[in-house]
Amino acid sequence: MKPGIHPDYHPVVFRDRSADVSFLTRSTRTSEATIQWEDGTTYPVIDVEVSSASHPFYTGNSRVVDTAGRVEKFRRRYGKKDAS
Repeated sequence: MKPGIHPDYHPVVFRDRSADVSFLTRSTRTSEATIQWEDGTTYPVIDVEVSSASHPFYTGNSRVVDTAGRVEKFRRRYGKKDAS
């Protein structure tokens, strides 16, 4: 590898709040928030909405997602115009 052209690759904790699961991995992502891991070391933490612990494909459970706002926005933008 050429020195000085690659981003910093370091340990980071990803936390899925909906499933209350955290996992330690390596990433180039950073965060100001930190968490103390099971080994006593403090790592940056990144909160995610969906992980393999909460995704319906992996869990087999369906989850209700609020899409009403997106549907209404679509209808306002692309819906039929009044022919007045």
